[in-house]
Amino acid sequence: MNIVVLIKQVPGTDNVKLDPKTGVMIRSGRDTIINPLDENALEEAIRIKNSREGVKVTAVSMGPESAVKALKEAVAMGADAGVLISGRAFAGSDTIATAKALAAVIKKLSPVDLVICGERATDGETGQTGAMIANYLDFPVQTYVSAVEAKEDRVMVKRTVEGGFERVEVSYPVLLTVNKDINEPGFPTLKGKLKAKQVDISIWSSEELDLDKSELGLQGSPTRVVKVFSPKLSRDTILYQADGTSKPVDELMKFLNAKEVL
Repeated sequence: MNIVVLIKQVPGTDNVKLDPKTGVMIRSGRDTIINPLDENALEEAIRIKNSREGVKVTAVSMGPESAVKALKEAVAMGADAGVLISGRAFAGSDTIATAKALAAVIKKLSPVDLVICGERATDGETGQTGAMIANYLDFPVQTYVSAVEAKEDRVMVKRTVEGGFERVEVSYPVLLTVNKDINEPGFPTLKGKLKAKQVDISIWSSEELDLDKSELGLQGSPTRVVKVFSPKLSRDTILYQADGTSKPVDELMKFLNAKEVL
C-alpha cells in the first residue's frame, strides 16, 4: 500500500507577509513550520503504516528548497521518503496551478492508493487544493475527515458535517482531507532523526513533470491577488464634558436616537 501525504511549509502565524506589488506570499523567511493540519495528515498516515505490513509513506511538498527541512522533519516523524517540487516555474502558483503540479507528482509516484492532506493551510485558508488535486487525479475525495479505518481494498472514514457526523466507505484510490480532531500529532523519534539525516530528499523541477509551463506558476494561475493593503481604521470622536447641566446627556440621547440604537 502506497500512501502520499501532502505537506506545506507555511510562515509562523504571526509572520505572514505578502509582496505588496505582486500579491504573492513571501516564503523566504526562516520562521516557517509544517502546516498544522498537514501534521495531522502525516500522523494518520504513520498510524496506518504502523498498523499494517507493506505500507510506504511518501511526503510530498511544493515550495522553495528550504522546504527540504519540512520533508526531513516528516521523515523523522515516520515517513519513508520525501519529494519536493521546486523552482522558479512554480513561483506565484494559485490553488489551481498548485493542484495541477502536485497531482502530476502523485501520478509520477503511482500506483498510489491513498492521498492524505490537511483540509486547509494556515497561510491561505482556502481549503481548495485537496479537492482540486483529487479532480486532476480523477480520485474520489472525502473532506473534513475526523477518523480513518484503512482496510484491504477500501477505507472507512468519519466525516464532520453540520449537526454531527457521517460514515462513508470508499474504494482505493482515494484522497482524504483531514481536520484537527482526527489525532494528536506526535514528535520525531531519535531513530527517525537519525534516518532523516541520512535520507536524500528528491527535488524535482518543472522539467520532470508532464506539464506545460503555461500551466505552472503565475502564468498558469487564473486567479490573482489584485491589491494588497493594510486596513486603515479611523473614528470620529465626539466628546461631551460634564458642565453641571443636562446638555451632555441630551446630546448623547440625540446621537443614540439618530443611530437608532434606542
